[in-house]
Amino acid sequence: MEEHHALAGFAALSQETRLRIIRLLVRAGPEGMAAGAIGEALGDASTSRLSFHLTHLEHAGLIRSKREGRFIIYSAVFAALTGLIEFLMRDCCDGHPEICAPVAAALSCSCESRKDTLHG
Repeated sequence: MEEHHALAGFAALSQETRLRIIRLLVRAGPEGMAAGAIGEALGDASTSRLSFHLTHLEHAGLIRSKREGRFIIYSAVFAALTGLIEFLMRDCCDGHPEICAPVAAALSCSCESRKDTLHG
């Protein structure tokens, strides 16, 4: 990932509502969520504000939208989110993998507990 793409992604995530939207969509998985369901989950976002935030995240390449009938379904672009993590961690080890090990372990644990919750 190039620096300017990373900057756009981090800038989009630096706002509370947009960060909450991304976390919702990550939990929703590849199926995503309808805009109305996102608004309900957030509880405090007007339709116009929600649209503004969704557009901002989409322009940053962190989410995508698709029309299904009369609904617009939003989903996280997992490759872009992975790219942001890789961008941050790319140079962390500098020959010392023990530095990055806690981050890798935390991500692994998070994914395993999520999988257990979904399939348990």
